[in-house]
This record gives sequence, C-alpha cells and structure tokens, in this order.
Amino acid sequence: MKQFSSFDILGPVMIGPSSSHTAGAARIGNIARKIYGGKIRSVTFYLHGSFAETYKGHGTDRALLAGLLGMDPSDDRLKSSKDIARDKGLDFKFVPTVIEGAHPNTVMIEMDGECGKMKVTGTSVGGGNIVITKIDDFNLEFNGDYPTLITSYTDKPGVVAKVSKILNKYNINIAFMRVFRNQKGERATMIIEMDSALSSQAVDEIKKLPGMSQVMMIDPV
Repeated sequence: MKQFSSFDILGPVMIGPSSSHTAGAARIGNIARKIYGGKIRSVTFYLHGSFAETYKGHGTDRALLAGLLGMDPSDDRLKSSKDIARDKGLDFKFVPTVIEGAHPNTVMIEMDGECGKMKVTGTSVGGGNIVITKIDDFNLEFNGDYPTLITSYTDKPGVVAKVSKILNKYNINIAFMRVFRNQKGERATMIIEMDSALSSQAVDEIKKLPGMSQVMMIDPV
C-alpha cells in the first residue's frame, strides 16, 4: 500500500494559484538547475499542452524561472523572478510548442552556460509532484523526492554491481533503482534514489569506475 505524506494530502506550501502550474513548475526548474550543475547564462522554456495555453495566467513562466534561480515554491520572490533574472544577467524566453506524446503539463528546459548546452524535460503531475523524463535526448524517470544519484556510462556487465558495492561501503540504502539504455553496449544511465545522500568521497569513487562518463548527485527539492 502506498504511504502518503502530508505533502500529498494537503498540497505544497506555495506562491500562486495552481500546484501543477506553479509549485510543480518551480520544482522542475530547480531540479534542472541542479542537473546542469553550473552557471546558466541563457535558457529557453519550451511549453507543451496546458503549460503552453495558460502559462502567463497561472504564473508557470515565473515559477519555472524562479526554480531555475534556486527558489522553492513558497518563496515570496517567485512573483518577481523575471526581474531578478534580468538583474542577474540571465537571458530567458518562453516558447509554446508541441512535444509528441507528452503529458499536458510538460516543459523542456534548454540551458546554455559554463557547462555548455543541456536540455532537461519534466512534467508536473499534480499536487506539486513532478517527474523528470529526459536529459538531453536520453529517456529516464525520477521525481526529485529522494537524494538521487545519476550516472552515465558505457553499457557493459558489472557496472551496476560496482556502483552498488560502493553504496554498500558507505552504508547507503537504495530506495529505487532504474537503468535505462537506448542500445546494448552503448550509453546507459542509472538512476538511484536513496534514503540519504552520498558523500563527495563516495561520488568521486564512482566517477573513477571504468567506463563512467558522468556522475551527478541531486538533492531532493
């Protein structure tokens, strides 16, 4: 039986009229910022479905931008996020579009800055809950509720076991684990949601594993 938190029952503490269009949007923006991992100089938000239709009236645009600036859904500055972004020199724009097969409350965030270009696609599924569904053109799935380890590596036997061994060494309990790949022997992504965050030392050990190309530790939002 699913365990419900007070967040699920009462909804998020937030600024704005809609948990899906403001609280969820702010969380998507915040996770995109953490995934990018560096200074963002410009961003384009590609809005799909009801996000595209009502983003101005429901404040989805301001919420997405606020999240990208590191604000949570209850931050009083959310309403002024566009002015704050301009003051920080962040270029931004919002583009209504169609994302084939996507949930109505979906946004693709295209960021550019000191880490180069990156796209993060996320969906607000109601009550402030979200799902990140894609990084660049790679399909995956996680919700940002747990400390999350994201690894990208060459798909070959033994990688999952080696990462799991390191987690065990640091007494980390795995809540959920998913492995995604487009084709055998090519790029794979492992998403591990944990009960506690990894230390920087543990992350460094995982980075040194053979075939590992990218390792990210994402704190919950």
